[in-house]
Amino acid sequence: MTFPSLLLAISALLPAVLMAAAITGPMGAAKSHAASSDSAAAMRAAATVWRRFRWLASVATGCAALSLIMQLSMPAAAARHVPLVAFSLPGAWITLLVQLLGLAIGVFSSRYLQGEAGQARYAAALCGVLAAVHLLLLADHWLVLIGAWAAVGLVLQRLLCFYGDRPFALLAAHKKQVADRLADVLLIAAASISWIELGSGSLSLLRAHLASTPASTALQASAVCLVLAVLLRTAVLPMHGWLIQVMEAPTPVSALLHAGVVNLGGFVLIRFAPLLEAAPLARWLLVIGGLATAVLAGLVMLTRISIKVRLAWSTVAQMGFMVMECGLGLYTLALLHLLGHSLYKAHAFLMASRVVEETRRGEMHRAAAPSLGSMVVAPVLSGALIAAVVGLVSALLQTPAWPWWWCAVLALAWAPLLWLPGPGQRGDGTWMPALIRGGLSGAAMVLTLCAAALMGHLVPLGVHDAPNAAAGGLALLGMALFYACLVMMQSPAETLARWRRRSYAGFYIDEYVTRATLQWWPTRWTRVASP
Repeated sequence: MTFPSLLLAISALLPAVLMAAAITGPMGAAKSHAASSDSAAAMRAAATVWRRFRWLASVATGCAALSLIMQLSMPAAAARHVPLVAFSLPGAWITLLVQLLGLAIGVFSSRYLQGEAGQARYAAALCGVLAAVHLLLLADHWLVLIGAWAAVGLVLQRLLCFYGDRPFALLAAHKKQVADRLADVLLIAAASISWIELGSGSLSLLRAHLASTPASTALQASAVCLVLAVLLRTAVLPMHGWLIQVMEAPTPVSALLHAGVVNLGGFVLIRFAPLLEAAPLARWLLVIGGLATAVLAGLVMLTRISIKVRLAWSTVAQMGFMVMECGLGLYTLALLHLLGHSLYKAHAFLMASRVVEETRRGEMHRAAAPSLGSMVVAPVLSGALIAAVVGLVSALLQTPAWPWWWCAVLALAWAPLLWLPGPGQRGDGTWMPALIRGGLSGAAMVLTLCAAALMGHLVPLGVHDAPNAAAGGLALLGMALFYACLVMMQSPAETLARWRRRSYAGFYIDEYVTRATLQWWPTRWTRVASP
């Protein structure tokens, strides 16, 4: 093994090792807390735990950055020399992202939980989640992938149940546990089918086999099982309820979950892109499931008034959109979406108190409903902006333009930004002021597209797209339906009040799933005591 390869292996593996080592300090402190009743000593021990976490997490962040830099500058050094793990550019990008978010969330948690009992237990669980996520990002074998993803859910369970006296927190943790166990069964089925077909559980061998040989029926069945497992773990409909109800957990836990853990499904789909491209049914499941989730969750989000709940529904919609992108074969856009969504949601949850304050100030001004003219002009204007930017950037950089149908999908997704007034803004019902108010949103849209195009071309991401035009037509039709429903819901007509109430209730999907879950898999605290 050459020195660059050795340095790459060490820097790539150290974040997982350091976060696993960081668990020992909080666990020892937790035992000392249990044996001591001195509150001052407990506070000093908690401060020691967080100092240890910050130091180890900072070193792990530096190692993740070094690993990414080496893979960008010396691709040849990224060859696999460690059994059961692999080093990839998508994994390196997300490893750095996860470690940065983990460090920020840990620092925030040390202030958020100041004076509370159980801080050492919380810190140990946080380190455990980060270590398991790093291992998942390195996995090059079915057993490592399954074990790491199961460990993420098991350790996260302790964070979700940090406040053990909150019934909704326990309910959310229980529903997530059920979804995780079902996903584990599907992952084991996918691994077993692939292992029997290839005679090995290596993911590198699977990709090499798919590059040289058409996928057999067995491998296509493995892809379907994998997709179903990812849909369960990514909180798309109908197994989305637990993601909404984790609001009962501490705010840093919500940030960790929404900004990091729930996005892992997108990374797994990107890593298994060759298998998905060889299994049309698996890709259609992603497109249909993601599209339905994005549409329904988007409608529900616009009817909610609680800031944190609205953010949670926004995550569900974004996960549906990202899953749909993977099904359409737009893996570059999906990876950029994953990175951007993680940063945005971490900031949104950690700054939730300021968002609530700004929203309350904005509600002091009543905004008029947007006019029909602004609703009609908005998608045309946003489509023109997107087409112009994509065409200009593609011509300057001499890169393939995005498919026209995806530009139309983005136009319909971003159109409401041009006519929905923001907090504190008045609306007078005419289309011209509405479009002027949307000028900043349009500028942000253009900058986002330019950044995405430039980053995808100038900065290697290690992914390759395989657009599916037929599925793109379905996505375009679904987003057009979503936009039409959104326009209708802005009408004050009494005939639509029932649909607005159903949208506010999430169309009662989670209620049916919760009843079925508690009936099939009851827990100790949900069973009715016998007389």
